[in-house]
Amino acid sequence: MRIRVRSLLAVSSLALAAPALAQQAHDPSEAEEQGEIVVTGARTVLPANALPLTIDVIDRAALDQQVAIAGSVVDAVANLTPSFSPTRQKLSGAGETLRGRSPLYAINGIPQSTPLRDGARDGFTIDPFFIDRVELIYGSNALQGIGGTGGIVNQVTVAPPAAEGLSGRALVQGNADTGFRDDGMGGKLAGLLAWRSGRFDAMVGAAYEKRGAFYDGAGRRVGTDLTQGETQDSQSWSLFARLGYAVSDTMRLDLTASRFELKGDGDYVAVNGDYRIDLPTSSVRGTPPGVPATNRTESVALSLTDSSLWGGNLVSQLFYNRSRDTYGGEIAPIATFQDARIAPVGTLFDQSQNRSRKFGGKLSYERAIPGFEALTATLGFDALFDKTEQRLIATDRVWVPPAEFRSLAPFAQANLALFDKKLRLAGGVRHESVKITIDDYTTLASYAGGHFVSGGSPEFSDTLLNGGVIVEPWAGIRAYASYAEGYTVPDVGRIARAINRDGVDLDHYLDLTPIVSNNREVGFELKRGPLDASASYFWSSSDQGSLLVLVGGSYEVQRQRVEIEGLELNLAVRTPLDGLRISTGYAHLIGRTDADGDGSVDQDLDGANISPDRFNLAATYAAGPISARVQTQFYLSRRYDGLARVFDFGGYNVTDASIRYQTGFGGVTLSAQNLFDAFYIDYYSDTVRPTDNAHYFAGRGRNFTLGWDLRF
Repeated sequence: MRIRVRSLLAVSSLALAAPALAQQAHDPSEAEEQGEIVVTGARTVLPANALPLTIDVIDRAALDQQVAIAGSVVDAVANLTPSFSPTRQKLSGAGETLRGRSPLYAINGIPQSTPLRDGARDGFTIDPFFIDRVELIYGSNALQGIGGTGGIVNQVTVAPPAAEGLSGRALVQGNADTGFRDDGMGGKLAGLLAWRSGRFDAMVGAAYEKRGAFYDGAGRRVGTDLTQGETQDSQSWSLFARLGYAVSDTMRLDLTASRFELKGDGDYVAVNGDYRIDLPTSSVRGTPPGVPATNRTESVALSLTDSSLWGGNLVSQLFYNRSRDTYGGEIAPIATFQDARIAPVGTLFDQSQNRSRKFGGKLSYERAIPGFEALTATLGFDALFDKTEQRLIATDRVWVPPAEFRSLAPFAQANLALFDKKLRLAGGVRHESVKITIDDYTTLASYAGGHFVSGGSPEFSDTLLNGGVIVEPWAGIRAYASYAEGYTVPDVGRIARAINRDGVDLDHYLDLTPIVSNNREVGFELKRGPLDASASYFWSSSDQGSLLVLVGGSYEVQRQRVEIEGLELNLAVRTPLDGLRISTGYAHLIGRTDADGDGSVDQDLDGANISPDRFNLAATYAAGPISARVQTQFYLSRRYDGLARVFDFGGYNVTDASIRYQTGFGGVTLSAQNLFDAFYIDYYSDTVRPTDNAHYFAGRGRNFTLGWDLRF
């Protein structure tokens, strides 16, 4: 089941919050009936209906269902969220947006992105087997910290066991394309053991997945993206552990660690397609040069929470995260790597690797004001330190110089309930202090011959505001309006590596200035009887936005004014047939940018920076041991004003289905992705690289997944 919630200031996700919070949200249907759903990502003990911003919660059952269909958390979010871009079905998430801006992926509140150099691999940092639910927070807000100008995708890991003794879960899964070809088959094995004894509990688990080649709706192998990386023809390993200790009845200490690695098998090379006859890029057996594209992430977090400290709620966390993202390499198309001093032009092979490590902490304390219990206040402080570089590993050159990042941010929030909670006022302030340090370096020869750049340590600071009002005259009927400022830095690495002129001093380089996005939203929600309906309209703008632009085979950043607005509509109805629920969702987005720098937005955002309009339709059934879902995503055609007609999007639709039967010994699930085996060119290829025959990729055709899982 998918819970739909509307709230504001839902921020900084600490899944290791007080156990009482997790218990309140453990039974979503019961909480929904009560109208009070507490989201751990909200960094507050107030229920979500007390906060005016949009939140969706994808619970365990819905997440398992979507992962069985498509294989990843990113696909699950994309399938269920109309204002999220259709995924590229690749390892890279570049161009995948929420409300036309990049979302921030987090695990238990730990940011998975690298602010200095966005490697676009942050959607694949843990196996979904270890995720209990996904909290999706829409729109720009700064309370999460750096990132999240489009929203936040927080993955909450499995909760500690509630019962004494040993418990656990196991999963066995296999999948195949519609032709049941040997190279198109894959499988997954995963297990998790949990144990509780008195105040102590422990969890440990492992997951392994082998993915075969993908086939499109016409029966051809889907083309491989050797540079950005693939999820097809790959293997992944994921380890997870959690240790917990209840210091007292209200205080808890948790240590969580995870390691994830996804690596391509390197069994295929791409064969060019022909966009003029709608022939997509395909793949044939072969050995790509260099090291296969790989994504590796290691993370550890220590959390201390107390739900009754001096009458309030304390949440604190320290974390460390390290990632190493290896990209594939090619010779001719990657002109960026060429240097005639090393090898003749057209013969030099290279590939890049992002190396990043970050550590930080989060602290917040919330309580009702003594003597004025209607006012709830939160004080907090966040710190993040990051060091990142991007190297060319075949020739041992520096593409993005080592850079250090520091963010310090105190904040305060307040929520005032009036007229027996029928009216609420919420607001707050956050002060961001950011410092970026880069030493002197020289760009690659391909950037106009290479240029010396004077390093520096530019500092930026800004005070960010948010506020909102909620009116709830009757239970289940709410209206809200909000304003929130988001804050992030542009992709510093892309900007620094692409400097192509002399005399640049990073201390005074305007392209490094942070992005401040202003998000305004109004919404209405009706949750009464069999109806669950919502509507929201939002406006988002940034004077110095950050756009991805394809230059010479690799993406660089351009700073332009960006304005986005959109409408989101959702309706779900419980039918008279017991267990049957029909739901629809629609998103309409308009994005414009100031392409010529004249101060007026005059060109539509392209497919790399905004999603298409979309209409979702689904039917779910759950009664007794049987549960099932059929869903269709209609991606609507679009013309982009200011761009050539070749960039137009033709639109397509994809239908998925899943059915599950709960036996006396585990559950059996059969799912089908792209049930009708539709052939289509994926949105990103169709709108960003429509004439690039080496990257003219089709979407995946029909794919079956059969799985058995057991909880004990």
